Amino acid sequence: MKKVVLILITLLFLSSGFKVTGVDTNSKMKAIFIMNFTKLIEWPKSYREGNFVVGVVGESPLYIELTKMSKTKRVANQSLQIKKFRSTKDIVKCHILYVSLDKSDDMALVLKKVKSNSTLIITERKGLMDKGAGINFIIKNNRQKFELNKKNVEKYKLKVSSNLEALAFIEK
Repeated sequence: MKKVVLILITLLFLSSGFKVTGVDTNSKMKAIFIMNFTKLIEWPKSYREGNFVVGVVGESPLYIELTKMSKTKRVANQSLQIKKFRSTKDIVKCHILYVSLDKSDDMALVLKKVKSNSTLIITERKGLMDKGAGINFIIKNNRQKFELNKKNVEKYKLKVSSNLEALAFIEK
């Protein structure tokens, strides 16, 4: 219970306390969000063995931040492994797949590559929630936030914590 409270406080702090000054100067913040998503989403039992794989397709400074974190962080009892995919055809099985802005137009190909896997798809371009993304990073009032499409996440046999739902940005 203490762990969940700490995660919630961290996510609330990050989503409301930091101002974003540039297009991708918040890569470290996004990496922290992604690490917290690993605690608030449950993968099928077969995904809880071996390395916990986070893939980044395309070019993004987020890859560097995630790689730094992988040296000291774990996901439950799994080692964290970060993979970079230069194109959508290179994508292999992973727990989380971050689709960079430069690969956002390839969303249909991304979905084909992960369709039989239990993969959380994270994006950062408006409209991709309607095209299959589970989580989409957005900027609201100069602050990093995220949208959640629970239906898209559950389509891949993933369970979303109610705590994650409560933290997601909902357009009013």
